[in-house]
Amino acid sequence: MAFIALGSNLGDSRKILLDAMGRLQNLSLAPILKSSLWQTSPVDCPPDSPKFLNAAVALEPLAGETPETLLEKLQAFESGFGRQPKTILNEPRLLDLDLIAFGLEKRSSDRLSLPHPRAHRRQFVLQPLREIAPDLVLPGQTRTVAQLLAGLVGDERCERI
Repeated sequence: MAFIALGSNLGDSRKILLDAMGRLQNLSLAPILKSSLWQTSPVDCPPDSPKFLNAAVALEPLAGETPETLLEKLQAFESGFGRQPKTILNEPRLLDLDLIAFGLEKRSSDRLSLPHPRAHRRQFVLQPLREIAPDLVLPGQTRTVAQLLAGLVGDERCERI
């Protein structure tokens, strides 16, 4: 399975995330697993950044799919939703799709890091992911998604909508 985190904090974020989920179904051999939508506080973003809507999806990659080819498709989806190349780190965006994990694959390159290097520390990733894969152990971790989430400390706000 491949796990993807979705986020948006510009435009009609609810519609954008639901549309993106529909398009992600086309990249899966089986029906995708979808989390609820979660309103979250911006983390490591420029001052006065709007709140995010976040979600997570699990899909069964198409035959022959690799993490790199899936990443290319995710980036094409982002562009299709109007995402521009970022000029400021963590700036507001219409759609952000992060490949969190792709089976047990590990990568560490300029283009792709698997599993996502900060996923295990981010409530806005773990909260939706817990809905669809609470027992998932991300490569390199020893605790499940549910255990990682329970162990987080901080002031992130995450509310199901």
